[in-house]
Amino acid sequence: MAREFGVRLVQLDASRPYSAARGRNEGLREALRCWSDVLYVLFLDGDCVVEPDFPKAAVTALIQNPKRAVVTGHLSERSPESSIYNRMCAIEWRSPAGPIENMNALGGIMVIRASAFLDAGGFNETAIAGEEADLGVRLGLAGYSAIKVDRAMATHDAGMHRFGQWWTRAVRNGHSLAHRYATHGRTRFKDGQRGLRSAIFWGFVLPATALLLIWPTRGFSLLLLLAAYGLLGWRIYRHYSRQGQVKSDALLMARFLVCAKFAEFLGAVRYCINRLRGKFHIIEWK
Repeated sequence: MAREFGVRLVQLDASRPYSAARGRNEGLREALRCWSDVLYVLFLDGDCVVEPDFPKAAVTALIQNPKRAVVTGHLSERSPESSIYNRMCAIEWRSPAGPIENMNALGGIMVIRASAFLDAGGFNETAIAGEEADLGVRLGLAGYSAIKVDRAMATHDAGMHRFGQWWTRAVRNGHSLAHRYATHGRTRFKDGQRGLRSAIFWGFVLPATALLLIWPTRGFSLLLLLAAYGLLGWRIYRHYSRQGQVKSDALLMARFLVCAKFAEFLGAVRYCINRLRGKFHIIEWK
Protein backbone atom coordinates (compact mmCIF):
# COMPACT_ATOMS: atom_id res chain seq x y z
CA MET A 1 0.00 0.00 0.00
CA ALA A 2 2.85 2.39 0.83
CA ARG A 3 4.41 1.78 -2.57
CA GLU A 4 1.09 2.63 -4.25
CA PHE A 5 1.37 6.11 -2.70
CA GLY A 6 4.93 6.47 -3.91
CA VAL A 7 6.47 6.11 -0.46
CA ARG A 8 10.13 5.09 -0.49
CA LEU A 9 10.63 1.86 1.49
CA VAL A 10 13.77 0.41 3.05
CA GLN A 11 14.08 -3.38 3.13
CA LEU A 12 16.07 -4.50 6.17
CA ASP A 13 18.74 -7.16 5.70
CA ALA A 14 17.42 -10.30 7.42
CA SER A 15 20.94 -11.47 8.26
CA ARG A 16 21.12 -8.87 11.04
CA PRO A 17 18.86 -8.79 14.14
CA TYR A 18 15.74 -6.68 13.78
CA SER A 19 14.91 -3.84 16.14
CA ALA A 20 12.86 -0.66 15.99
CA ALA A 21 16.08 1.27 16.58
CA ARG A 22 17.71 -0.30 13.54
CA GLY A 23 14.67 0.36 11.34
CA ARG A 24 14.56 4.02 12.33
CA ASN A 25 18.29 4.48 11.79
CA GLU A 26 18.21 2.94 8.33
CA GLY A 27 15.10 4.89 7.42
CA LEU A 28 16.78 8.16 8.36
CA ARG A 29 19.92 7.28 6.43
CA GLU A 30 17.81 6.62 3.34
CA ALA A 31 15.98 9.92 3.82
CA LEU A 32 19.27 11.80 4.06
CA ARG A 33 20.50 10.08 0.91
CA CYS A 34 17.43 11.40 -0.91
CA TRP A 35 17.26 14.83 0.74
CA SER A 36 20.67 15.78 2.11
CA ASP A 37 19.50 19.19 3.34
CA VAL A 38 16.90 17.83 5.77
CA LEU A 39 16.93 19.74 9.08
CA TYR A 40 14.13 18.03 11.02
CA VAL A 41 12.79 14.48 10.99
CA LEU A 42 9.47 13.06 12.18
CA PHE A 43 9.60 9.52 13.54
CA LEU A 44 6.20 7.81 13.55
CA ASP A 45 5.37 4.29 14.71
CA GLY A 46 3.39 2.06 12.38
CA ASP A 47 0.41 1.88 14.78
CA CYS A 48 0.05 5.67 14.93
CA VAL A 49 -1.51 8.42 12.82
CA VAL A 50 0.06 11.87 13.10
CA GLU A 51 -2.10 14.94 13.69
CA PRO A 52 -1.79 17.33 10.68
CA ASP A 53 -0.83 20.41 12.71
CA PHE A 54 1.81 18.77 14.89
CA PRO A 55 4.86 18.79 12.55
CA LYS A 56 4.63 22.57 12.05
CA ALA A 57 4.25 23.18 15.79
CA ALA A 58 7.23 20.94 16.50
CA VAL A 59 9.46 22.66 13.95
CA THR A 60 8.50 26.04 15.42
CA ALA A 61 9.58 24.81 18.86
CA LEU A 62 12.91 23.58 17.46
CA ILE A 63 13.58 26.88 15.68
CA GLN A 64 12.97 28.79 18.91
CA ASN A 65 15.84 27.03 20.68
CA PRO A 66 18.92 25.78 18.78
CA LYS A 67 19.84 23.44 21.66
CA ARG A 68 16.40 21.83 21.63
CA ALA A 69 16.72 18.44 19.92
CA VAL A 70 13.39 16.66 20.45
CA VAL A 71 9.76 17.76 20.43
CA THR A 72 6.76 15.61 21.33
CA GLY A 73 3.09 16.37 21.94
CA HIS A 74 -0.05 14.79 23.33
CA LEU A 75 -0.66 11.17 22.29
CA SER A 76 -4.16 9.70 22.48
CA GLU A 77 -5.41 6.13 22.27
CA ARG A 78 -7.72 5.42 19.33
CA SER A 79 -10.16 3.07 21.09
CA PRO A 80 -9.60 3.05 24.87
CA GLU A 81 -13.06 1.58 25.42
CA SER A 82 -12.32 -1.65 23.52
CA SER A 83 -10.33 -3.28 26.37
CA ILE A 84 -8.97 -2.51 29.82
CA TYR A 85 -5.47 -2.84 28.34
CA ASN A 86 -6.12 -0.16 25.73
CA ARG A 87 -7.60 1.94 28.50
CA MET A 88 -4.40 1.64 30.54
CA CYS A 89 -2.41 2.77 27.52
CA ALA A 90 -4.66 5.83 27.22
CA ILE A 91 -3.99 6.64 30.89
CA GLU A 92 -0.26 6.06 30.38
CA TRP A 93 -0.09 8.60 27.55
CA ARG A 94 -1.50 11.42 29.70
CA SER A 95 1.16 13.84 30.94
CA PRO A 96 1.49 17.63 31.13
CA ALA A 97 3.28 19.71 28.51
CA GLY A 98 6.66 21.23 29.33
CA PRO A 99 10.39 20.44 29.38
CA ILE A 100 11.16 16.71 29.49
CA GLU A 101 13.58 15.77 32.28
CA ASN A 102 12.75 12.05 32.54
CA MET A 103 13.71 10.66 29.16
CA ASN A 104 11.44 7.67 29.72
CA ALA A 105 8.69 10.08 28.60
CA LEU A 106 10.03 9.85 25.05
CA GLY A 107 8.37 7.36 22.72
CA GLY A 108 8.55 6.33 19.11
CA ILE A 109 6.73 9.44 17.89
CA MET A 110 8.84 12.60 17.91
CA VAL A 111 10.26 15.36 15.76
CA ILE A 112 14.03 15.55 16.11
CA ARG A 113 16.77 17.87 14.92
CA ALA A 114 18.65 15.80 12.31
CA SER A 115 22.07 17.24 13.17
CA ALA A 116 21.64 16.46 16.88
CA PHE A 117 20.44 12.95 16.06
CA LEU A 118 23.54 12.31 13.95
CA ASP A 119 25.86 13.88 16.54
CA ALA A 120 24.46 11.48 19.17
CA GLY A 121 25.00 8.48 16.90
CA GLY A 122 21.33 7.73 16.32
CA PHE A 123 19.40 4.99 18.11
CA ASN A 124 21.25 2.20 19.88
CA GLU A 125 20.51 -0.77 17.65
CA THR A 126 21.30 -3.31 20.38
CA ALA A 127 18.40 -1.94 22.46
CA ILE A 128 15.32 -4.04 21.78
CA ALA A 129 13.23 -1.64 23.91
CA GLY A 130 13.73 1.76 25.52
CA GLU A 131 15.86 3.00 22.65
CA GLU A 132 14.07 6.37 22.77
CA ALA A 133 15.05 7.01 26.41
CA ASP A 134 18.59 5.86 25.62
CA LEU A 135 18.84 8.41 22.80
CA GLY A 136 17.28 11.11 24.98
CA VAL A 137 19.90 10.60 27.69
CA ARG A 138 22.77 10.78 25.18
CA LEU A 139 21.31 13.99 23.75
CA GLY A 140 20.94 15.40 27.24
CA LEU A 141 24.53 14.54 28.13
CA ALA A 142 25.59 16.34 24.93
CA GLY A 143 23.82 19.52 26.07
CA TYR A 144 20.55 19.19 24.15
CA SER A 145 17.04 19.39 25.59
CA ALA A 146 13.60 17.93 24.86
CA ILE A 147 10.13 19.38 25.29
CA LYS A 148 6.50 18.31 25.08
CA VAL A 149 4.39 21.01 23.46
CA ASP A 150 0.75 21.52 24.33
CA ARG A 151 -0.48 20.23 20.97
CA ALA A 152 -2.13 16.98 19.83
CA MET A 153 0.62 14.85 18.28
CA ALA A 154 -0.88 11.55 17.13
CA THR A 155 -3.41 8.80 17.79
CA HIS A 156 -2.17 5.35 18.79
CA ASP A 157 -3.78 1.95 18.31
CA ALA A 158 -2.54 -0.42 21.05
CA GLY A 159 -4.68 -3.30 19.78
CA MET A 160 -4.23 -5.03 23.16
CA HIS A 161 -7.07 -7.35 24.10
CA ARG A 162 -5.48 -10.21 26.07
CA PHE A 163 -3.70 -10.43 29.40
CA GLY A 164 -0.83 -12.26 27.72
CA GLN A 165 -0.15 -9.26 25.48
CA TRP A 166 -0.09 -6.93 28.47
CA TRP A 167 2.21 -9.30 30.42
CA THR A 168 4.68 -9.58 27.52
CA ARG A 169 4.72 -5.80 27.19
CA ALA A 170 5.54 -5.53 30.91
CA VAL A 171 8.36 -8.10 30.53
CA ARG A 172 9.67 -6.01 27.64
CA ASN A 173 9.59 -2.94 29.87
CA GLY A 174 11.66 -4.76 32.52
CA HIS A 175 14.21 -5.69 29.86
CA SER A 176 14.31 -2.03 28.86
CA LEU A 177 14.84 -0.86 32.45
CA ALA A 178 17.80 -3.20 32.91
CA HIS A 179 19.36 -2.19 29.59
CA ARG A 180 18.91 1.50 30.30
CA TYR A 181 20.41 1.18 33.78
CA ALA A 182 23.40 -0.79 32.46
CA THR A 183 23.99 1.92 29.85
CA HIS A 184 23.17 5.21 31.60
CA GLY A 185 22.16 4.35 35.16
CA ARG A 186 25.29 5.93 36.62
CA THR A 187 25.04 9.19 34.69
CA ARG A 188 23.37 12.31 36.13
CA PHE A 189 20.11 11.12 34.56
CA LYS A 190 20.20 7.84 36.57
CA ASP A 191 18.26 6.34 33.68
CA GLY A 192 16.24 3.24 34.60
CA GLN A 193 17.61 3.20 38.15
CA ARG A 194 14.43 3.81 40.10
CA GLY A 195 12.26 1.53 37.97
CA LEU A 196 14.76 -1.32 38.06
CA ARG A 197 15.20 -1.14 41.83
CA SER A 198 11.43 -1.16 42.24
CA ALA A 199 11.04 -4.21 39.99
CA ILE A 200 13.77 -6.14 41.83
CA PHE A 201 12.43 -5.28 45.28
CA TRP A 202 8.71 -5.84 44.68
CA GLY A 203 9.10 -8.57 42.06
CA PHE A 204 11.68 -10.71 43.85
CA VAL A 205 13.34 -9.56 47.08
CA LEU A 206 10.16 -8.97 49.10
CA PRO A 207 8.27 -12.15 48.09
CA ALA A 208 11.42 -14.30 48.38
CA THR A 209 12.09 -12.95 51.88
CA ALA A 210 8.48 -13.58 52.93
CA LEU A 211 8.65 -17.19 51.70
CA LEU A 212 11.93 -17.83 53.53
CA LEU A 213 10.38 -16.52 56.76
CA ILE A 214 7.18 -18.56 56.59
CA TRP A 215 8.41 -21.22 59.00
CA PRO A 216 10.11 -19.02 61.63
CA THR A 217 7.20 -16.54 61.62
CA ARG A 218 4.53 -19.29 61.47
CA GLY A 219 3.08 -17.78 58.32
CA PHE A 220 2.90 -14.23 59.61
CA SER A 221 5.37 -13.10 56.92
CA LEU A 222 2.72 -13.83 54.27
CA LEU A 223 0.31 -11.45 55.98
CA LEU A 224 3.00 -8.78 56.01
CA LEU A 225 3.64 -9.49 52.32
CA LEU A 226 -0.02 -8.95 51.45
CA ALA A 227 -0.08 -5.76 53.53
CA ALA A 228 3.02 -4.48 51.72
CA TYR A 229 1.46 -5.05 48.28
CA GLY A 230 -1.71 -3.40 49.53
CA LEU A 231 0.36 -0.37 50.53
CA LEU A 232 2.06 -0.32 47.11
CA GLY A 233 -1.35 -0.44 45.42
CA TRP A 234 -2.57 2.42 47.59
CA ARG A 235 0.45 4.55 46.69
CA ILE A 236 -0.13 3.95 42.97
CA TYR A 237 -3.85 4.71 43.37
CA ARG A 238 -3.06 7.95 45.20
CA HIS A 239 -0.54 8.96 42.52
CA TYR A 240 -3.05 8.63 39.70
CA SER A 241 -5.83 10.23 41.74
CA ARG A 242 -3.64 13.26 42.31
CA GLN A 243 -3.08 13.42 38.55
CA GLY A 244 -6.83 13.89 38.18
CA GLN A 245 -7.73 10.37 37.04
CA VAL A 246 -11.21 9.13 37.93
CA LYS A 247 -11.44 6.53 40.70
CA SER A 248 -12.03 3.58 38.36
CA ASP A 249 -8.95 4.43 36.26
CA ALA A 250 -6.76 4.94 39.34
CA LEU A 251 -7.88 1.56 40.72
CA LEU A 252 -7.24 -0.13 37.37
CA MET A 253 -3.68 1.20 37.22
CA ALA A 254 -3.01 0.26 40.84
CA ARG A 255 -4.17 -3.31 40.30
CA PHE A 256 -2.13 -3.95 37.20
CA LEU A 257 1.01 -1.99 38.09
CA VAL A 258 1.43 -4.09 41.22
CA CYS A 259 1.29 -7.22 39.04
CA ALA A 260 3.68 -5.60 36.56
CA LYS A 261 6.50 -5.69 39.11
CA PHE A 262 6.80 -9.47 38.67
CA ALA A 263 6.84 -9.23 34.87
CA GLU A 264 9.39 -6.43 34.95
CA PHE A 265 11.67 -8.45 37.21
CA LEU A 266 11.50 -11.36 34.76
CA GLY A 267 12.33 -8.93 31.95
CA ALA A 268 15.39 -7.71 33.87
CA VAL A 269 16.54 -11.31 34.35
CA ARG A 270 16.00 -11.91 30.65
CA TYR A 271 18.22 -8.93 29.86
CA CYS A 272 21.02 -10.35 32.05
CA ILE A 273 20.77 -13.72 30.27
CA ASN A 274 20.76 -12.04 26.86
CA ARG A 275 23.77 -9.93 27.81
CA LEU A 276 25.73 -13.01 28.90
CA ARG A 277 24.85 -14.71 25.61
CA GLY A 278 25.66 -11.58 23.64
CA LYS A 279 22.39 -11.88 21.71
CA PHE A 280 19.33 -9.65 21.92
CA HIS A 281 16.06 -10.48 20.16
CA ILE A 282 13.00 -8.25 20.01
CA ILE A 283 10.12 -9.06 22.35
CA GLU A 284 6.90 -8.97 20.35
CA TRP A 285 3.67 -8.39 22.22
CA LYS A 286 1.36 -7.81 19.26
